[in-house]
Amino acid sequence: MFAQRLPRVLMLLTLPWYSPLYAGDRLAATGGVTEIEGAAGGGITPWALIAGLGTDREVGASAACTAVLPQGFELYSCGIGVGIENRLELSAAKQRFDLGTTAPGESIHMSTVGAKLRVFGDALIDQDRWWPQVAVGLQWKNNEDFGFIPKALGARHPSGADYYLAATKIFLDGPADHSWLLNGTLRETEANQLGLLGFGGDQGGYRLRTEGSVGVFLSDKLLLGGEYRQKPDDLRIYREDAFSDLFVAWFPWKYSSLTAAYADLGNIANKPAQHGPYLSVQASW
Repeated sequence: MFAQRLPRVLMLLTLPWYSPLYAGDRLAATGGVTEIEGAAGGGITPWALIAGLGTDREVGASAACTAVLPQGFELYSCGIGVGIENRLELSAAKQRFDLGTTAPGESIHMSTVGAKLRVFGDALIDQDRWWPQVAVGLQWKNNEDFGFIPKALGARHPSGADYYLAATKIFLDGPADHSWLLNGTLRETEANQLGLLGFGGDQGGYRLRTEGSVGVFLSDKLLLGGEYRQKPDDLRIYREDAFSDLFVAWFPWKYSSLTAAYADLGNIANKPAQHGPYLSVQASW
């Protein structure tokens, strides 16, 4: 089945992999990769890092496309993030959720815009201090096909906002003589399956959920790690499970990255035990 979807995945590789003329001066990987909803971070959870490679006197940016391919569905997302003076991040992303055999030939589309503000700390530079880099953020999402399936399942709203607090720390002199990355995120959300199945439902609305990431730099260009993301469970008709993944992020050049992962998405709508490959390509400057 994956082989049949491979041409679409390979289309992601058309994202330009070159060093832009006006590139930022931060170190490689200090903007993370791009989360599925467009924020800088891991693949399924935002980190406190700011998009792009711009320093506190520069404007940086990143652009990425992602494919997640569990057995019963397909999810594609492309987005861009702009980092202003390594303090403020503005992002926008577009998601398309192909419904597979649940509704053959049909898709749900969603738009996401986000903002993130670094409050204090620097995940990399503050090695002599215990506190992490801390940021607050929001993601406003609009489900463009709310009346198709989400409303019928019991979702209450076509749009909604997630609010989050993220803390990220990079330990250059970590265990086993490697550099390590740790992140924790608290998110207030009523989004069903990221918002692809609408917002709120017959079992409630906003809930506080936790997310986390841990990674070890096997080299300066290779990060191995895992992530976990709790989800709300607001639709009585279908249980909603947490997301998790195991990932490898490769930074072959300072301004490009490729992330491959195996994602466990749990129950999605009428399809239990959804899991499969995750691939994301990013350019940063």
